[in-house]
Amino acid sequence: MSETTSGFLARFAERVTNWTGGNIAFCLATASILAWVVSGPVFHFSDSWQLVMNTWTNIVTYLMVFLIQRSQNKDSLAVHMKLNELVAAVDGASNRLIAAEHFSEEDLHTLSAHYERLAAMAGEDERLTASHSIEEAKNRHINKRERRARGL
Repeated sequence: MSETTSGFLARFAERVTNWTGGNIAFCLATASILAWVVSGPVFHFSDSWQLVMNTWTNIVTYLMVFLIQRSQNKDSLAVHMKLNELVAAVDGASNRLIAAEHFSEEDLHTLSAHYERLAAMAGEDERLTASHSIEEAKNRHINKRERRARGL
């Protein structure tokens, strides 16, 4: 696909996504449903009358699924990039989390368990913001235990 076509499709999809998420689109959808309901007696609630609305809503739903997914993919990518920048820029942050969205589900569960341990250790700290990384928190926690054991 050429860059011109790709760029056009991207702009078109973004405009349609923005428009369909707005008040006018919602009002038009509501009005079309009301018009369909009101027209029921005119068409004697026939099978054709039902088929028109079912077909229309199926087509719109089918297309909207792809637009919504495209929009979520783009938003997700932007959020990941922003978070990666923050992780890379902050001293003490674990750089292994950069691009964590590419980790396996098992790796994510493992990291989640580490952060649960970090939260538990941070709960034992006097200050909530005392820990910056898993390793730092673990070392700080061990040092505290050793100082307490020595009576310091």
